[in-house]
Amino acid sequence: MNECIFCKMVEKKIPVEIVDEDEDILAFKDIKPQAPIHVLVIPKIHIPSITSITKEHSRIMMKIIKSIQNIAKKTDIIDSGFRIVVNNGENAGQAVDHLHFHILGGRSLKWPPG
Repeated sequence: MNECIFCKMVEKKIPVEIVDEDEDILAFKDIKPQAPIHVLVIPKIHIPSITSITKEHSRIMMKIIKSIQNIAKKTDIIDSGFRIVVNNGENAGQAVDHLHFHILGGRSLKWPPG
């Protein structure tokens, strides 16, 4: 996945402002934030989209959920509320073909989105 921008971030070829990281996941601040808190959480292995997740990814998916919880606590949005967004496919706005979870918070979020 040499052309994947997120894989390059995992490989430290592109700098990011890291919020959380372990051997399986990377969380970093979005470079074009849509809310005061806007963090992306990605698996370090290349998974193209949410529809590509298999049973073998269960442990990594649990780590992503745990990271989202920890980031919400760390950024003080755990009680005020936050949104998790996963876009799947072009019509949904998936701009990078590497699974990523957006954490948005720090302000009142409108519904419906988009």
